[in-house]
Amino acid sequence: MSAAPMHPDQHPLDDDLVRRLVAGQFPGWAGLGVRRVAFGGTVNAMYRLGEDMVVRLPLVAGGAGDVLLEQRWLPLLAPLLPTPVPEVLGHGKPAEGYPWPWSVYRWLGGEQPRAGACDHPVGLAEDLAAFVSAMRSITLRGAGTAHRGGPLVSQHDETLKAIGQLRRLPAEGVDCDAVEALWREAVRAPAWDGPPVWLHADLMPGNLLVAGGRLTAVIDFGCAGTGDPACDLFPAWNLLPAEGRKAFRDALAVDDDQWIRGRARTLSQAVIALPYYRTTNPAMAENARHVIREVLGDR
Repeated sequence: MSAAPMHPDQHPLDDDLVRRLVAGQFPGWAGLGVRRVAFGGTVNAMYRLGEDMVVRLPLVAGGAGDVLLEQRWLPLLAPLLPTPVPEVLGHGKPAEGYPWPWSVYRWLGGEQPRAGACDHPVGLAEDLAAFVSAMRSITLRGAGTAHRGGPLVSQHDETLKAIGQLRRLPAEGVDCDAVEALWREAVRAPAWDGPPVWLHADLMPGNLLVAGGRLTAVIDFGCAGTGDPACDLFPAWNLLPAEGRKAFRDALAVDDDQWIRGRARTLSQAVIALPYYRTTNPAMAENARHVIREVLGDR
């Protein structure tokens, strides 16, 4: 990871602070080793606690609500899903100068997949489709709107602003005219008019774990909530190659309008991420470049 902070208001974290937080609030775990986990996430830091647990702490104030959302909903969602998800073992509180809530989870094994390099793309696509389908079938009440779960047009201004930023970065080689044309076409397409469904809403490669080419866990539910089902089509372009993309779409029986919205939402996330993270989070920036290439090649 880059030594430069990803966010201007990022709170400093280190092993010693995490040790003090754990010792002060969970004395039974005080003697366990603490070490930073190399992780391409953008909102949280991860620290391995012993061999069987992980501490997850927000880097910025905006991540505090995500912690509380996970603490509330993960225990309810877990038994309804076909794929393991994080199990909350401890609810941490602000202390030692650290200002936000944090969590301790059981460690989940597996590796983060790499976009376009799936060992079993069709099998992985089917695993992902089963997870997404299960999320959509959940009937738990009381959830808020998922991050990016509202109408596509709600992302319009931010997306156009990011495209403008990319126009000022010619070294990135992005065909901004093509990106903008695809985005504007999608915004004019029919909007979702069905009931909101449950969404993970952040199915990035960094939030998936695989082993032997198959999905073993889905993590980071900080964006979860309800909204447009197209929000959970991200893996079609941010991870899966063409054959996996087709299998994913077929397994979910996605119609043309939902596919257009899903592609545009994935593109929007990428064009916003690339200028922001290009110098501070290489994994996020490279995946954004991958998405832009895949989306423009998939018309």
